[in-house]
Amino acid sequence: MRVKGFDLINATKKMEGFREQRLFVLPEYMQRELAGTELTRQLYVSDIGFFPHAKHHYRERPEGTDAYIFIYCIDGQGNVQLNGGEPLDIGPGSLIVIPAGMPHRYWASEQEPWSIYWFHLKGEHAQELTRLYGLECKAVPLPRSIVSEFVSNIEQSLAIISDRPYSIHSHVYVSQTMRWVLSVIGQELMNVSQDHKRDQYLEKAMRYMNEHVGTAVRLPELARYAGISTQHLIHLFNKETGFSPIDYFLRMKMQHAASMLDLTDLTVREIAVSVGLADPYYFSRLFKKLMGYSPTEYRKIPKG
Repeated sequence: MRVKGFDLINATKKMEGFREQRLFVLPEYMQRELAGTELTRQLYVSDIGFFPHAKHHYRERPEGTDAYIFIYCIDGQGNVQLNGGEPLDIGPGSLIVIPAGMPHRYWASEQEPWSIYWFHLKGEHAQELTRLYGLECKAVPLPRSIVSEFVSNIEQSLAIISDRPYSIHSHVYVSQTMRWVLSVIGQELMNVSQDHKRDQYLEKAMRYMNEHVGTAVRLPELARYAGISTQHLIHLFNKETGFSPIDYFLRMKMQHAASMLDLTDLTVREIAVSVGLADPYYFSRLFKKLMGYSPTEYRKIPKG
């Protein structure tokens, strides 16, 4: 059987380890202690590690496992298949979370085997946090702004658990670190989503302005088309352009007028009307204020 370039029957399924790997698996009796301790029972790490250039790495769990599995790829390529579905491509910068109890398998690319940080989280808050931030069952690209901090926290947690595996203080610290890590990821992903929405609002508003450059557009009308309140629209324009929406619209009109002065033989009056300003004197004053020249002077300037 072959899945996305990986021969599941004939390939070497390496289960034992990788050169320079680091990992720690908590003994069962210690996991029971953490599951019964107030400060760790809702979230604790049972397994954690780093596999560099993990050639032939392959894991298959037909019944899933009792932990939430986090895999973060820093280099190379791999695949994750969840519940018999289509394999997901995992590349550098991608995080994937496999929910507890979900059948799965994952493997490194034969050509470019991945290097991964991974950890298993147990406790009811593992489920609550991953669901709250929408991290389950998909490849999530981590924002670059948090990658260094994320890797540093995983490295630190691995070192602490490895050095002091039976210290409850160490596990409380790592538990709180993981809670912080997931919260930072969730917050940054929300910010990225909000930035995308902001860009969409501005793009819609600017497109509407461009399509109606020959008319008078009112602020409430523009806000309705963009799908946000007038106050929010004003805030976005001031933040992104330094101008209010109406000021920006007037500058757009003058830019259109400048193009027509360069590319057509229309009179100043005709150009004024074409950009929705019926008074040619007002148009000329506004054009000089914003462009630095009167329309007649601007037309005489050599271009190109």
